[in-house]
Amino acid sequence: MTRSRILITGASSGLGRGLAREFAARGATLALCARRTDRLEELRSQLRAEHPGLQVHVKALDVTDHERVFEVVDAFAAELGGLDRVVVNAGIGNGRPLGTGDFTVNRAIVETNLVAALAQIEAAMEVFRRQGSGHLVVMSSVGAFRAISGSMTAYAASKAAVAMLAEGLRAELHGSGITVSTIFPGYIATDLNEQRPDAPFMVDAATGCRALARAIDKEPDTAVVPAWPWAPIGLALRNLPLSVARRLG
Repeated sequence: MTRSRILITGASSGLGRGLAREFAARGATLALCARRTDRLEELRSQLRAEHPGLQVHVKALDVTDHERVFEVVDAFAAELGGLDRVVVNAGIGNGRPLGTGDFTVNRAIVETNLVAALAQIEAAMEVFRRQGSGHLVVMSSVGAFRAISGSMTAYAASKAAVAMLAEGLRAELHGSGITVSTIFPGYIATDLNEQRPDAPFMVDAATGCRALARAIDKEPDTAVVPAWPWAPIGLALRNLPLSVARRLG
């Protein structure tokens, strides 16, 4: 693997856990962090049993503790002798309609998905700038393509904003040894989507994470995963009148 030292945040569940499994199968050296260390230790034991000799490093991290984010990323870089890829994955959903008395819930979504993501991006970029190389992967969402009403409004806004952070970096770093990919997952059956069992075109976690890992390995500027049917739906969401687009979100 050209990107053999891979750090994944939010690796104890959902897409982060699934991506850890995919990259473990490719022989990567993994740096995994999340709040739930018991689940990280369980995952490490499983991966080592499935792939003897695999190196898996784990650390506790609440991404809303911004100082800790920088400490953990730097510590992983020191332990592994550098980082080749950082996947900014940690996030939460399940918001509330705006103005219904649940500001603290929606604030937590924005603080986790945007402000904490900014801290992760900054920490990763400090390592990459020192190295002069690296692959930054920012996990957005198809929900970022167009405003979504109701309980998903704050979530969609946070994912649109983090995609803009990645795009700005990509423009700045064009032609350098550092690449930036923005990934827009569709509905994949993970903990994050458990409140949306009727979400359209849902795929199982194994299928979704396999497609995500393949897309990430190509190091694209952007990728919609699964591409079908979400790439054409995303195009429609961006261009249809809001009265029509809201029915597709």
